[in-house]
Amino acid sequence: MKQNPSLIALVTGATDGIGKETARQLAEKGVAVIIGARNLEKGQSVVAEFKAMGLDVETVQLDITDEVSVEQAAQTVDARYGRLDILVNNAGMSVDRGPLSELPVQDLIALFETNVFGTFRTTQRFLPLIRRSGHGRIVNVTSSLGSLWTMTDETSPYYQVSLPSYAASKAVLNVLTVQLARELKESGIKVNAVEPGLTATRYITMPGAQPVEVGAEASVHYALIGDDGPTGGFFDRHGPYKW
Repeated sequence: MKQNPSLIALVTGATDGIGKETARQLAEKGVAVIIGARNLEKGQSVVAEFKAMGLDVETVQLDITDEVSVEQAAQTVDARYGRLDILVNNAGMSVDRGPLSELPVQDLIALFETNVFGTFRTTQRFLPLIRRSGHGRIVNVTSSLGSLWTMTDETSPYYQVSLPSYAASKAVLNVLTVQLARELKESGIKVNAVEPGLTATRYITMPGAQPVEVGAEASVHYALIGDDGPTGGFFDRHGPYKW
């Protein structure tokens, strides 16, 4: 990486899918990107692939469910750069395999450990580094399924989609986004939630799913908004999304 990059971004869960594409698009825009990789070998493979494209990237081992891993990753970024300008909380999971009434509580705990507690843990630990940036940006990758409108309005496009525990975790993340944005408003740090849309990944092969290049657009856009940009909002690539 460049010694004094103008912008430094960390993307969690960035070894494949939307996270990997978000990292690529940010790097193409001149951002020095750190690939957050639970599996360091996979992270190094992505770095080699991107460097062959001439992109400015590196990786750090980061398992957001592991407090020690998060702490060590933050220390590494602090030692190398002393700040972080952009945090894209992309890492997430889904465990829904049937009705909510039959979901093992252990599955719900594991889901929240990643989608909620892991994201919060990472944000909280990296926040001191983000405060040192003159233009800190936090992007939480949530989902339209976490929208109360989507869950309750029969005219919404995803009303019939039933992933209840995943939806609950993303609804919680939306609330945390709003509350953190309110807390940090006077600091100039922008905190927003983004909905990628139905995107084709190794987990999603549904007809009509958009390519990852499209799915990453909202994350990249709100990672790079100016000081006059919004905070505490919920957006897809077209603009504001209904809560």
